[in-house]
Parts: sequence; C-alpha cells; structure tokens
Amino acid sequence: MTNRFIPYIILLGFVFFLNSCAVKADKIYKESDIKIIPKVEKLQLNSGAFKFNEDTKFVVSNEAEKVVANILIEKFKTVANWDLQFTTKSPKNNYLEFKFNKALKAESYLLNVSKTAINIEASDNSGFLYAVQSLRQLLPPAIESKEKVTQVIWEIPSVQIEDGPRFKWRGLMLDLSRHFFDKNYVLETIDAIALLKMNVLHLHLVDDHGWRIEIKKYPKLTEVGAWRVDQEDVPWASRTKNNPDEKGTYGGFLTQEELKEIVAHAQSRGVDVVPEIEMPAHVSSAIAAYPELSCFEKPIGIPSGALWPITDIYCAGKEHTFHFLEDVLSEVMDIFPSKYIHIGGDEATKTNWETCKHCAKRIKDEGLHDVEELQSYFVKRIEKFINSKGKKLIGWDEILEGGLAPDATVMSWRGFKGGLEAAAQGHDVIMTPTGFCYFDYYQGTPKYEPVAAGPVTTLSKVYQFDPVVDTMTEAEANHVLGGQANVWAEHIPTESHSQYMIFPRLTALAETVWSTKKSRNWNDFSNRIPSMFKRFEYLGVNYAKSAYLVTSKVKSNPENKTVSLVLYNEFPESDIRYTLNGEDLNTNAVPFLSPIVIDKTTTVNASLFKNDKPVGIIFKDTIKFHNAVSSRVHYASNYHDRYQGSGAFNLVNTLRGSKNFRDGRWQAWLNKNAEITIDLETEKTINLVTIGSMENQGNAIFYPTKIEVWTSTNGKDFTIQNTINRAYLPNTESELKSFVIDLESHNARFVKVKISLNEKVRERGEGWIFVDEILID
Repeated sequence: MTNRFIPYIILLGFVFFLNSCAVKADKIYKESDIKIIPKVEKLQLNSGAFKFNEDTKFVVSNEAEKVVANILIEKFKTVANWDLQFTTKSPKNNYLEFKFNKALKAESYLLNVSKTAINIEASDNSGFLYAVQSLRQLLPPAIESKEKVTQVIWEIPSVQIEDGPRFKWRGLMLDLSRHFFDKNYVLETIDAIALLKMNVLHLHLVDDHGWRIEIKKYPKLTEVGAWRVDQEDVPWASRTKNNPDEKGTYGGFLTQEELKEIVAHAQSRGVDVVPEIEMPAHVSSAIAAYPELSCFEKPIGIPSGALWPITDIYCAGKEHTFHFLEDVLSEVMDIFPSKYIHIGGDEATKTNWETCKHCAKRIKDEGLHDVEELQSYFVKRIEKFINSKGKKLIGWDEILEGGLAPDATVMSWRGFKGGLEAAAQGHDVIMTPTGFCYFDYYQGTPKYEPVAAGPVTTLSKVYQFDPVVDTMTEAEANHVLGGQANVWAEHIPTESHSQYMIFPRLTALAETVWSTKKSRNWNDFSNRIPSMFKRFEYLGVNYAKSAYLVTSKVKSNPENKTVSLVLYNEFPESDIRYTLNGEDLNTNAVPFLSPIVIDKTTTVNASLFKNDKPVGIIFKDTIKFHNAVSSRVHYASNYHDRYQGSGAFNLVNTLRGSKNFRDGRWQAWLNKNAEITIDLETEKTINLVTIGSMENQGNAIFYPTKIEVWTSTNGKDFTIQNTINRAYLPNTESELKSFVIDLESHNARFVKVKISLNEKVRERGEGWIFVDEILID
C-alpha cells in the first residue's frame, strides 16, 4: 500500500465512525414504560419493538375493520404525512392485521406485537377498536399531534396483551340543557372518551332550562323551549324569574340530522348514545311551549337559573300528556338506535298533582293510593310504550318511589342506596353516586377553581369508586351494569370549562369501570397519567391540573400547644417545597419531608417543584395563633354527626374552612343553638373573640343572628361581656365571614360563646350553624 492511500483510508474510517455514532441504539423497554389507561388485564413484555413506517400495511377483511384502522392511519397521515395502505393478504412483515376470534368475549381483544408484525384478535368490532386505542397509547404521545412532527420514532414495544372490560356500561353524561354545547363539541367528546374505552354517551337533552332536540311534530319545543332570557352575566343562584312573554335569546338545539351524525360517529368509535327525555319533572321548557301539558295550563317562563321546588310538571291525569310523550319518544327512537331510553323521573314535586282534578280522577280510576303511586303509574305506562318499541327504560333512582316499573333499569345517583334496592329486586343498575361521579363538583381547593357545585371530588376520590358494593350478593352484583360520570352544566357555560371538569377525572373513572379491582393501584395510576396529560396537550384538551396543587392538613397538639402542618398533593413522591414568613420560594424553599411544627403565627408558602422551579399555583396560608389554640373545649350542645370537623379541638386548631362545607374543617349544629366553652387553663388577658362562620342558604346554612360572649375565672360564675345581633337577610351566594366581638380588656380563664339562629330560619324546618374556628385574642 502506498502512502498516498493512507489519508483516504483514515478519512473513510472517520466517516464510518461518525455514521455509527449517529445510529441510535434500540430502546430497551420496561413494564413501567407501558402507560395504558385503563389498566390492561394481562400484559407480557418481550424484547424488541415494532416500528411503523411509510410502508406499513393494514390487513383488513371488511369495511368495519377499515373504519377502525383509519383511526391510526389518519393519525400517521397528520404527524408523518404517510399514506398508509390497506391489503387483504398478509405480507411477510411490517403489517398490522385484524383477525376474527369468536372464542373471545364481547369487547375483549388479544394484541400481539412482535418486531415484524402486529396481530389483533377480537370477536366484535368493539374489541378491535379497543385494541387500536391501546396501540395509540403504546405509541409516543406525539401521535396525537394535530400537525406534522419530526424526529420521532413511531415504534411500540413488543408486547402481548389480553384485555377486556369488567363492566358493560362505562358512561359519561353531558347536560346540554343548562348550557348548550353544539354538535362539534359532542363529536370531540366522543373521540376523547373512546380513547379511554368508554362506551356510553348519555345526552341530557331535556330539562327546565332548555329543550335541545328537534321534534318535528311539536316545533314549539325548539322555537320556544330551546331559548331562555339571557342572564349569563348573573350567578346561577341569583338569576330572577322570567316573564313568559319575554323572548328568550340564550340557547340552541340539535337538529335530527345533527343527532344522526353524532350517533353515526359514535358507532364508529364503539360508543352508544343514550338520549334522556325528562319526565314528569324538569320540563319547564316543554310547558313553556305547550302549557296544556301541565295541570293548570298556566303560562310560565323558561327559568334562566336555579329552580326549586320543581312544581311545573307534566299532568299525569290528562291523556293528552301521554299522547304527546309517545309522539316525542317515537321521533327520539327513530334517531337513536340505543337499546335504552332514559326518562329521568327525578325530583318531581307533586303539589300540583295533589290539587289537580285530572290527577285526582286518575288516582281514583286506577285504584292508586297517592301521588307517589301516580308517579309509578306514569313511569310504568311510559315503560310499556318504550318496551313495545323494543327498547328498555332507564330512570334516576326516584323511579323506585311508589313501585318500580317491571323491566326498568335504575341509575343510582343519591349514593348507592337506590342501586342496592333495585338490584335486590332483580333490576339492572348503573351506579353514578354523587360523591364519586358528579363531575360538576369541585376537583380541588375551591378558591383556586372555577365556580362549581357541591363539595370537592378529587381525581384520587374518583379512583376509589367501585360500582359493586361489598354487601351485595353475587346475584345482586350481577345486576350492576357499570358506572357513569355526570357533568351537570348549571355552572359550566363553555366547552372549555366542560372539558376542564371532565378531564382528567374521567381517566380515573374509566379505569374503575374497565379494569379489575385487584389490578388497580393509585401509585401505579399516578405513574401512568402524566403520559395521558401529554396526549391531552397534543389533542388540545383543556384538562385540569388540580391534582398537582399543594394543600394542607393541620393537627393540634394540646400537650405542647402547637400545631403540625402537613403539605401534600394527590400524587405520591411529589417534590413539594416551602418557605416560612415570606421568604422567596425560588431561592429559599426547602423540601417538605416531615410535618412542620408551628407554635406562633406563621405564614407558609409552598409549591410543587419541577426542575428546581416552582410550578402551578402557589399555596399560601397563615396559621394564626391565638390564646385558645389547642385548649380544651366543652360543648353544651353537641355538634351534628354529619359535620364533626376534626373533633374536640376543631374550633381551636387554627385551620379555617372553605366554601366547601364538606371539606372536613367545619362543625355544625342543626335546628339548635350552639354553646361552647373554652378553657384557656390559665387566666389570660382577653380583648376580642372572633367566630368564623359560613352562609350558604341554598343548602340551609345561615349566618348567626345573635352571638354572645361570656367569661369566667372559675368556670362557674360567668359574666356576659358583649352581644352582637344581626338581622336575617336573604342571600343567594355562598360566603365566609368572621364575626369579631370586641371586649373590654380583662383577665379570664373560661370563655363561653352562645351562637343563635333567627326564629324565622327555624320555621323553615332546616337551619344549620357552621363554625370553623373561635379565635381568642
């Protein structure tokens, strides 16, 4: 070899070295890399991975399989600009194939991924669909992008998955009446829930506040009933009653053609659309359009906000009512192929029925005992008509009252009780208890959340839901079809807000109704859900990040007069850091590793940290020490079992309550005055007493109308020091207030506080006093 060739050989070697360095080593997958939600039933991870490329083929045998395959094909068209092709014959390699396997249960699938091919087996189209949804979640989250992406390897690990649902009914209910959402949002929601293998979209199309479905035989249902007076700038509970002659401008409805489009798209995603046509109550929108449907035919305006009690209901005594409803249901059933028709049946106040001559005649003619049995007659008659069309009736658990219709399915929302009762009677049940499944409830600390209804139902709380109650017999448990989330829209005016309330809580519920109970584990779920968050971001889903927010628990230590503060969020092993008394979080934060012991007034700032930087909303709280912290408390009138707070030290533990009256920080007294005596153990100088209280009149919680403060040095002889009186005032808002009672400075050991409600409040039959803290300074 001559010397002149040596430089070229060196150059070629250098180029080869660079090229070999540029080749990325194959990724070695671990089981923790599998982030599928809901959790699959069986999984075996093998070595290697399958790589999609522009030559990958989809082996199909019919049009239905093409529709399923297109879910992935369209994704690759967007993110990689590939035009992937179908074939009817299996290539040697680089293909995905659908195979029919009649031995598999409905909705189940087998997924086998090797280095050279992907094989999917199922006995029905739903099984193929769910396998493809699992494939989506095995791919990088960027597969969900709505635009082309580069420098991503579209590969999935070699796995074998056997999977199928635990329950038949895995649902989400959208309330379109209180606030109207259009066809496109419903279609987007179908796609989103299909990713989570949910199979029911329950559309709440009729309620007092708007009729949302076109009925051709009764055009006034949408000409009048779909529109209400626009009071959207006023809080829901503060909106005024509408004049029936005032034209409505807020609302909308879905045409029959739009609904058929929704149904067709849902079928392509394995989702059954179940319509709800409310009766006999929640129908002000129908009665506004056709007053003759009510008992007394009085014109009414469609309500724009809170309505209670619901007295304008269909007249059960008129034959015309049933002719109308049969006409409506006939058109509904022509649109929706669903096996089920939901008729509501809840919250009917029957005062009009009690004085209606038509209803009285019906009760007499049918040999009924009372108006409760009249509602049962109503539901049974409607069920008979629905059954005659080959459909089944579903109603909220109120349809149990007066006797359950023979073949009805009960949707249990007032806890599990209705479901237990129905299952014991041999009826099918769908569990949707408020405490786990109402997604219009807050999902984090209310002061950081948009306005919502009810208490706080966190992501981790939803994950605790199980449709089967432990006390059920095997036969009763077999009647549980599954579970469902409900998104009532009183406080949800926009589609973005609706998404925020649904996601990510629906990911938790999806796992509770798909995966086996023994396979579910919160820590494991917590490790999988960040991948879903990335997918939501690519999809443009406005999901809530409330589960990351830092919150606190405080425990009193009466022995050494301190309190211990624990910081946490919903996810284990979160990096939470804090500072005290105004120190900068960016520079001085220290990791939270153990309870913070506090013995004087202290301000705490805290945050979740990522990459050594605070992220999200900053937690801020001031633990205010006062003379009574951790002192002994004597209750002359015991607080109610339902609202005990943290027990004996709740009123002297420094922990203030929120507007969520179920947050565990309040003590409450029902229909009686509160009398509390605090023993400071030694005489102390006292200047003022502060009482922390709440008002939420919609839930019968009222501010005190009288507070007295008495003091003593010996615990026997008390002297009144000051009294404040406050007139009862109507209030539609939920509020917090600290009542400050100034005292002449003096020494005392015992402080007695008497808190009273106005007698007019007592006459209402339910009146609560709520107190979170008594501060003595």
